Amino acid sequence: MWIASLFAGSSHWALIVVRGWVVYQISDSSMLVGLVTFAALIPMVLVTPFIGYLSDKFQRRRILQIMFLINFVHNLGLAILYFMDFILPWHLVALAFVQGSARAAQMPSGQALVPNIVPKENLLNAVALNMSTVHATRLLGPLAVAPFLGYIGSNENSLNGTDVAFFICTGFYALSFIFALMIKNKSTGKISSESFFQNLAEGIKYVHSNKPLLVIIGITTLHCMLTMSFESILPYFSVNKLGAEGVAVSFLMMCVGVGSLFASLFLAGNSNEKLKGRIFYFFAILSGIAPIFLALSTNLFLSLTATIFMGMGQAGFMIISHTIIQIMSPDYVRGRITAVYAMYIGGSMALFNFLNGLTADYIDPGYSIAIQGLVFTLIVFLSRKQKALSSIYSGNSNNLSS
Repeated sequence: MWIASLFAGSSHWALIVVRGWVVYQISDSSMLVGLVTFAALIPMVLVTPFIGYLSDKFQRRRILQIMFLINFVHNLGLAILYFMDFILPWHLVALAFVQGSARAAQMPSGQALVPNIVPKENLLNAVALNMSTVHATRLLGPLAVAPFLGYIGSNENSLNGTDVAFFICTGFYALSFIFALMIKNKSTGKISSESFFQNLAEGIKYVHSNKPLLVIIGITTLHCMLTMSFESILPYFSVNKLGAEGVAVSFLMMCVGVGSLFASLFLAGNSNEKLKGRIFYFFAILSGIAPIFLALSTNLFLSLTATIFMGMGQAGFMIISHTIIQIMSPDYVRGRITAVYAMYIGGSMALFNFLNGLTADYIDPGYSIAIQGLVFTLIVFLSRKQKALSSIYSGNSNNLSS
């Protein structure tokens, strides 16, 4: 499962870089980059409720395998369209929605499967390792395609670098599907009725009736909204603030991955409950401050350094918050709770990626990410007065599940 997720995550982040750069090249519009990113993320709102229900009704590994297959077919179609020079902006928007739908379906089923594979006392370590395939593949995916983004073929009929990058993404998804077929663990939830809407309502009701769970999902949603919705402005940032081209977009995303890798490996080897709460607070503050330094940066070295710290803060915060949510979720409804969680964070990231891309055509996007980072930092400072979050920051999150 981990290896399958590693290849799938690498393809996802590589595709964000390549697809965003292609849209910016053919349209010279950050708004269209934001629209494509929105199309890739909005399925987190539209699709995950259905997949959360299916993840509790059917075998979670089967859903995972089907989604990897869909993304392989999608990537192959996208690569062929680009190679044949048929690609148009609306193609990228439509195919981004398909890819985002399959990924949105993959995440709840995969995340709900993890607690059925490892014992509870090892859950933080397992979630950290599993989430490292989400965060650290920000390094591996862009690294795989970076050497090709500046290469142009010697004649019209030869492969250029972007063609190769699209086919690399396709190959990664093929490998993820092959490894997913090797997963044998059986894992389902418990459905109280055949009605989709009744079961979705059960998941939403559970989240909103459990105040500690609602609070942690709420602050995680704000974190994703205010600190993790920057992908749509990277092409603009690379060209207009750093004077670089498509390779710099890949480098910026790679450095987010470097920071994510550090945080993931640190948490994968940590089992100290008290330390977990303290570093959760530290990662939250770092997530808010690091984008401000990126906004103020005017050269590539400082920008890369800022994105490393952004990756550390974002990955560390998301891994610990996701672990807490898994611990607090009963197994019979975990798929639906994970779907509600994914729906909230995905919707917020989709909306703010689009808004950031839209405003980047009119104002310096550095102002947007600086203000958003500052707002989240203030929210974290104020959150120390909230009972559930105060318990988490002090390392007593296990008590919240009772």
